[in-house]
Amino acid sequence: MNEMIPFYERFRELAFREMRSVTIRGERDLPDGEYGFLELYCGDPHCDCRRVIIDVVTPTTGSKIWATINYGWESLEFYAKWMGNKELARTCYGATLDMLNPQTQYSSALLELFKSVLQDRAYVERLKRHYWLFKSDLRAKRKAAIRSSGKARRRR
Repeated sequence: MNEMIPFYERFRELAFREMRSVTIRGERDLPDGEYGFLELYCGDPHCDCRRVIIDVVTPTTGSKIWATINYGWESLEFYAKWMGNKELARTCYGATLDMLNPQTQYSSALLELFKSVLQDRAYVERLKRHYWLFKSDLRAKRKAAIRSSGKARRRR
């Protein structure tokens, strides 16, 4: 799997201004508090996975990750073609817990909370916009690095 990079590392102000959070009070399955959905995107400029990893965090527990969620917004067929395997494609399609990354006893409840937030089409469109912005930035920086390394070689 490619390195996942937090959106805020490249677009700090935008990431925190547009980060979705939910405040929970009196729920049976989750402690009271604010839960933020931090976005991470694939750091490979050639990868076109069209998905996001969400780290669920709270301001009261610092860097502790309460759940790690995969979310792919394209069709199952898209991921089957992209991965070349329909069974593996199920791990990218929709919202699922990422079993390779941190989870807690609250992860399943947080996944359900995230799924309810996905009912907001504007939020889903925001995730897509962030993905394309992130990928465009990666590709532009890669092209600039290639151009500058070519110029450095010609000067020798």
